[in-house]
Amino acid sequence: MPDNSSYPDSVFDPADPDAALVCPVSSVPAVPAAEVRDLADTLVESCVATNGRGGRNAGRRKVEHDADARDKTEPTRYDITIKERPTDERPRERLVRNGADALSVTELMAIQLRIGSHEKSALGLAGELLHAFGGLRGLAGATREELTRVKGIGEVKAIEICAAIELGRRLSALSSDEKPCIRSPQDVSNLLMAEMRDLKKEHLRSLLLDTKNRVIKTCTVSIGILDSSLVHPREVFKDAIIASAAAIIVVHNHPSGDPSPSAEDRRITQRLHECGQLLGIELLDHIILGDNRFVSLKERGVF
Repeated sequence: MPDNSSYPDSVFDPADPDAALVCPVSSVPAVPAAEVRDLADTLVESCVATNGRGGRNAGRRKVEHDADARDKTEPTRYDITIKERPTDERPRERLVRNGADALSVTELMAIQLRIGSHEKSALGLAGELLHAFGGLRGLAGATREELTRVKGIGEVKAIEICAAIELGRRLSALSSDEKPCIRSPQDVSNLLMAEMRDLKKEHLRSLLLDTKNRVIKTCTVSIGILDSSLVHPREVFKDAIIASAAAIIVVHNHPSGDPSPSAEDRRITQRLHECGQLLGIELLDHIILGDNRFVSLKERGVF
């Protein structure tokens, strides 16, 4: 400790803390020690208050910044996720517990989609998808490009949906026999209705039959509006001649869903019947498919 004697110009009596600090060689007026302590206390309090306010403001700014960051990274959701639902309401768990036939179309579609979008769960997206196309029937007729126009349905999801629908079509067209036998117009409907009723253009097809009316092959003759000037008998019977078919049945769809035959349908049928007689390949029937309905022109007496 330095000796106070080395500071002859400063006088401070420790026994009397309230005494004045004397600076004999300076013109600065003496300040009582009590005032010095009060001033120091005031400065300390001011600094603490300022830092506290700054800390609170900084904390508030941090919270606001974090909220802004969440707004940018977490889009607003309009429904709860699958994981947030009770276990007994989740589609996969319901399928395991109750079987696929207990699920709604929306739940089955949600399982097919697997995941939803940033805004909707898989269930919400499935419901929006079905609504956009007017239900499962409309969805079955949608193209890949049309599917991707629905928000949340990307290229991969659209491809998976198209593949699942096509599998369903092919399954419904399968027969227990390797060569299905056609005994009535209903058999034709059972064979082709699921595949042709949702087509957006008119497709003309022919069923090539052997001598026991078993299907040898199904051929697409033309696609587009049926017109007697466009549908030439040569195109209809060409595949039948190559396959040595004994008879054929001509089938086409009406995209409107109404299978009622037009005057043009009748003219085409009569012309094909006449050509079949000349070639020795019988036209057994001409079936028009609509929306789960069909018309047999043979039953209508057209030929």
